[in-house]
Amino acid sequence: MSKGPISQFVEKYYLHFNAAALVDAAKAYEKQLEDGAKMMVTLAGAMSTAELGKIFAEMIRRDKVQIISCTGANLEEDIMNLVAHSHYERVPNYRDLTPQQEWDLLERGLNRVTDTCIPEHEAFRRLQKHIYKIWKDADDKGERYFPHEFMYKMLLSGVLEEYYEIDLKDSWMYAAAEANLPIIVPGWEDSTMGNIFASYVIKGELKASTMKSGIEYMTFLADWYTKNSSNGVGFFQIGGGIAGDFPICVVPMLYQDMEMHDVPFWSYFCQISDSTTSYGSYSGAVPNEKITWGKLDINTPKFIIESDATIVAPLIFAYLLDL
Repeated sequence: MSKGPISQFVEKYYLHFNAAALVDAAKAYEKQLEDGAKMMVTLAGAMSTAELGKIFAEMIRRDKVQIISCTGANLEEDIMNLVAHSHYERVPNYRDLTPQQEWDLLERGLNRVTDTCIPEHEAFRRLQKHIYKIWKDADDKGERYFPHEFMYKMLLSGVLEEYYEIDLKDSWMYAAAEANLPIIVPGWEDSTMGNIFASYVIKGELKASTMKSGIEYMTFLADWYTKNSSNGVGFFQIGGGIAGDFPICVVPMLYQDMEMHDVPFWSYFCQISDSTTSYGSYSGAVPNEKITWGKLDINTPKFIIESDATIVAPLIFAYLLDL
């Protein structure tokens, strides 16, 4: 399939420095898929609130990503955007807000993520009403699921349809649910829904064991990786943090702790990051450091694009989608 105008633009004008790294990373990602490798995409930060779903959902539908690792915030905020988009408020002058102005937003039920405010009642509480019923049903039956599996159940049940405020094709979580795509959500407790679930546990309304844990996510990933890495698995990391740090460790765990010495290293690595390279900063570490930890091979294609992920990721995805 021939490349579209966006892809042609970046190939013509993105020739040096971070721009060139963007093109090189996109072409290497494409080659991974052509060679039969699978790709993990990790989502840190507030990519869902940044509406990355508008293009990431199509990446899922077109089988350009086979597994996702994301924060609990990204897991839920894509669905929040789906059901409450018209109630969001943009704050272009967010850098200039005073503490009093921030307090005023809180009193209006608006939780700010950089330049965008998420409405508490229309987003958080709307999801809480429906997800609690699904949690409680599993709890009563003695069933246990992962956080993303509960979200899939809610999306596919149709209970949120009356609230939809954006085109369903722009929700990456709905695309993932339809494909039953595996998702890893390390540290899910550090999210609004995670906090809400914990509150029900404290109140004695739910058992903590109803929600599968991070250790179980790691064992699930270990099984998935061993079954899917024969032609390689690439690692495309958006931002830093636990969404990337957690899953990349599955390779050294299998090799060193399980002594499975035939397990291949990650076959591709790219990170989009604006973290400054510095002592002790894992998000700012250059990819070669990962060789010493048994995550990447000497010959693994490695890329780091030091830029804003909200600018870079859509361009790379557009290239992969031939846009």
